[in-house]
Amino acid sequence: MKELVEFLQQHNLVFKSLKEVSVKELGSRKRVQIFVGVDLKGFYADVMVLEKKSRVLRKEAQELMALHDKLEKYVGSAIRKKYIIIKAPLCSKAKALFEEYGWRVFHVS
Repeated sequence: MKELVEFLQQHNLVFKSLKEVSVKELGSRKRVQIFVGVDLKGFYADVMVLEKKSRVLRKEAQELMALHDKLEKYVGSAIRKKYIIIKAPLCSKAKALFEEYGWRVFHVS
């Protein structure tokens, strides 16, 4: 958690509160960490951390965005800010899909 907060601070993202949501609570078996935070302006933010060895393809990007929709229903509010930290090889089409839907992608190699 400390490593995540420091990474976000390096990119000028500061949150009042940041809590982890279990993926099982959202009804998924994906191996991704999901955090819900409230930024300084009071908006909800979704921070996903995906770490794996294989390439992140467009299909998986769509599944992660569907998981975001489930998270909005779980929280009971619209989540305006969407960030994803990917520690894996990333397909350019998947990155373009994320950016098209308003996600901010941090690709860490």
